[in-house]
Amino acid sequence: MNFFRDILDRQRAEPLHGPTVPDGERVYAVGDIHGRRDLFDRIIAMVDADDEQRGEANTTVILLGDLIDRGPDSAGVIARAREWATRRKVRMLMGNHEEMMLRALDSDENLRHFLRVGGRETLLSYPIPLKSYRTASLTHLAELAREAVPIEDIELIESMEDMIRIGDYLFVHAGINPTVPLEEQVGRDLRWIREPFLSHDSPLDVCVIHGHTIREEVEIGPRTDRPNRIGIDTGAFRSGRLTAIGLEGSQRWFIEASETPA
Repeated sequence: MNFFRDILDRQRAEPLHGPTVPDGERVYAVGDIHGRRDLFDRIIAMVDADDEQRGEANTTVILLGDLIDRGPDSAGVIARAREWATRRKVRMLMGNHEEMMLRALDSDENLRHFLRVGGRETLLSYPIPLKSYRTASLTHLAELAREAVPIEDIELIESMEDMIRIGDYLFVHAGINPTVPLEEQVGRDLRWIREPFLSHDSPLDVCVIHGHTIREEVEIGPRTDRPNRIGIDTGAFRSGRLTAIGLEGSQRWFIEASETPA
């Protein structure tokens, strides 16, 4: 009797198949863009082409957050994301850098921190002259930022989601707290967490697709057949490589836009 109970317990803990998305649906998720409009343009073209050649499906694209900061054209990335969403179903998650930007526009001290982590590049991608940026006091720079960043960009960032679930997959920016039920997750963890999420190797109810933590290659763990998580942040702003994942049924595949395409 104990033998059969052990089998049943293992079946409850570990599904008999890998994660899937519902029939008729296809999902693409794009990792952290960080102001690399050039790579974002390429991944858009590649995703559109891949989706077309795979045939009819109810397709959703998910941007995993951190569209802005560090790279040279955050304003262009925001504009491009908005344009893409007029042509297909695009959902956007709020990353920790979007959260910092919203706070920076409301507080001089938050602005000071924002500038240290890539906010300088973001502000200069809007119509703020470099000379004005260099000579402005922090208070004046905050005024310049509020004037330069259009309200539609602020509204877009404010409308970004915390997490998205489709089938057996959960899409978040950074990860989840593996000790807390999904319905009780808090925004700070979803946008900022690393540990204990990254090292968690016990079964989860979902496979988490995330960015936030840079790796040289896509990171799948702890097992490729039944992964707890798949990290797709390949550090676009410094590596010149922007990665997306495609999902349909139980299949998954990866698409990479690069400065030096093979």
